[in-house]
Amino acid sequence: MDRLSALMERFEMQIEPVEPAAANLLVLGDPDGVPCHVLLRGASRGRCGDRVVFAARVTWGGEANPLMEALPEAVELPLQDSPELIGLIAFLQSEIEGRHCGGPTVQRRLGEVLMVRLLRHQISAGSTEPGVLAGLADPRLSRAVVAIHDRPGHGWTNADLAQEAGLSLSRFAELFGATVGMTPMAYLRHWRLTVAHQDLMRGDRVEAVARRYGYGSGEAFARAFKSRFGVKPVAVRTQQAA
Repeated sequence: MDRLSALMERFEMQIEPVEPAAANLLVLGDPDGVPCHVLLRGASRGRCGDRVVFAARVTWGGEANPLMEALPEAVELPLQDSPELIGLIAFLQSEIEGRHCGGPTVQRRLGEVLMVRLLRHQISAGSTEPGVLAGLADPRLSRAVVAIHDRPGHGWTNADLAQEAGLSLSRFAELFGATVGMTPMAYLRHWRLTVAHQDLMRGDRVEAVARRYGYGSGEAFARAFKSRFGVKPVAVRTQQAA
C-alpha cells in the first residue's frame, strides 16, 4: 500500500535551492563538512554541526495538504539513523560543488527525493498528536485513510472504511477519532472539499465537481464549500478564469 502517492499527485511539491536564512529544509554537516543531519522546519543550532551542506525552500500545498499540516514544527533525521541517504546527499553535494549544466534542476529533483524519504521516516515514526500523519502511521487505519485519498468520490460509509481497515465498526470509529482527531466521515468531507477546491482552481465546472465528490446537488456542495473556505465555489472558479 502506497501512503504518499495520492498526496504527491494532488499537491505539487516544489523545492528551490536558497540561502540558508530563507530555507526550511537543511542538510547539516559536521565541522569537516560530512553530512550528519536533515532538518525540516527547525533551527539548526544544537544539532551535529552548523555547517550547511544543502539549503532549500519546500512548498507542498501549504495548509491545504493535510500531511504538511500534521507535521510537527520541526522534523529531524540524524543520518546515523538513515545511512542509505548518505549516498543521495553525496550526489547532491557533487552537483552543488561541481556547477554542472542543469545543476539547479538536478538539485531540485534530488531535494524532492530527500523530502520523500524524510516523510517516509516521519510516517514510520508516527506521531503523538492526532492528525492524518498518525492515521497514516497506523497499519490498520492507514488502509482507510489511503482509500479516502485515492477514491474521494466513492460513496464511502463507516462500514466500508472499517472493512478496509480490517476492524469492527465500533473499534474503527473509536480508533479513527482518537488517532486522526475527527470522525471518518468528517475526514472524508474535509478531503473531498480540499480536492474540490483544487479542481475549481483548475477551472472545472462547479456542477461537475459537486457530482464528482458525491454531493447530491450543487446547492449542498456550495453550502459545504462556503462553510469551509468562506467563499462560494463559483467565486473560486471565476477568480481562476479571470
